[in-house]
Amino acid sequence: MIRSDQRVFAQIFRIGILVALTQSSSFAAAFSFERDTFAFQNATVLKYKNGVPFLRARSNSDDPPNRYTRRCFVMTRTVMQFRKFARFDPRGAPLDDRQLAARVRTVAHRAPWRESLPENQRVMFPSYANLREMSKARAHVLQENIGSGFLTYFRPSNARMFFQHSQKYQERTHANLDAALTRGDMFVAYLSTYPRLSINHAVLFYARKPNRAGSQIEHYLVYDPNHAEAPRELTWSRRDSAFSYQKDIDFVGGFVRVYQAYGKWLQ
Repeated sequence: MIRSDQRVFAQIFRIGILVALTQSSSFAAAFSFERDTFAFQNATVLKYKNGVPFLRARSNSDDPPNRYTRRCFVMTRTVMQFRKFARFDPRGAPLDDRQLAARVRTVAHRAPWRESLPENQRVMFPSYANLREMSKARAHVLQENIGSGFLTYFRPSNARMFFQHSQKYQERTHANLDAALTRGDMFVAYLSTYPRLSINHAVLFYARKPNRAGSQIEHYLVYDPNHAEAPRELTWSRRDSAFSYQKDIDFVGGFVRVYQAYGKWLQ
């Protein structure tokens, strides 16, 4: 009888642990670049070569115009909002543009720093399996309804780039980043090199890569709205207490300051 009671208790305990884990954000399906990001991308206003802006005449044959610009903050914020507040049902009937636009705005208007919603309270998007699939098929609806890029220039927290330059501040930011990822959350980062103007951009941290034994460099995967094709990598140096971003056509690579965005009101 005692053994039977012990088995029953053990089974109840295991079920309780499973329920608790299922309800926690850390047990949620891992963020997937191929599933949870946009199929379209943000474009830079200027043209670049080896990270240096330059002017040249455009040719529609080898350099087609892309008018979807200044949306890096908007796109990283919206990816986080869809991850927290939306769900998809590929079996449902598709919405028309007006209906889809209304649901997109509902998601985009919710404060991104809020806790993730339970599945049954999320905004449902039928006919598509995920954000990547929907944004490939209905790019114009999403682009017109996730928000203005121009307004992000006036975010109050942008002012930090003028005076928050200390290593201590970057160390606190790094600690907040690790805390967010540990609890299964995401972390929108504003990248700056002010007073140099080599980068003025936003990316979304979503995972930390395994660290090599003895390494002083920590590697993170980020979603960069300028790159719909694959994740990018941003690193943290324990020795230097500094972040570094990988080289790109529009960035020379190397040192950047990181400022968290959308982690709380007015941030």
